Amino acid sequence: MVSKRLSREEGHRRKFLAVIDDTPECERAVHYAASRAKRTNGVLVLIFVIEPGDFQHWLGVEEIMKAEAREEADAALERFAAQVRETVGIEPELKIRSGKTTDEIHALIEEDQDIAILVLASGSAKEGPGPLVSSIAGRGAAFPIPVTVIPDALSDQDIEALS
Repeated sequence: MVSKRLSREEGHRRKFLAVIDDTPECERAVHYAASRAKRTNGVLVLIFVIEPGDFQHWLGVEEIMKAEAREEADAALERFAAQVRETVGIEPELKIRSGKTTDEIHALIEEDQDIAILVLASGSAKEGPGPLVSSIAGRGAAFPIPVTVIPDALSDQDIEALS
């Protein structure tokens, strides 16, 4: 159960959450979420989750790897934020979390009661639609807010027309 959403109350704005990851379709989700946020006077939140499984080394190496992962997360978020500023003209909120991606998305949704829509993009590769879209169908991985899934084949013009 998710806490009450506050996005429609006085002094609050509806937030659209997009996940930054290494999937090629991620850009489509960000573009749609940014366009929707701008058109509805909402806010775009970009989250990058650093998965913990990559850091099972000696302490010194582990700390270096964590620092490098944080730098990569910062760079990826800034790259997407710059693209949003340039193409859509809004300033996104940037979040970096460490943990299992679905758990961290759930936690952020619970913490920020203005987040009302999660936007994901579906890949068209033979491997499937992507890890997060696939997780929606799994047990217990469903997200507690509406999820909009954008096909990766949509052009910028298609996304603009739909948002």
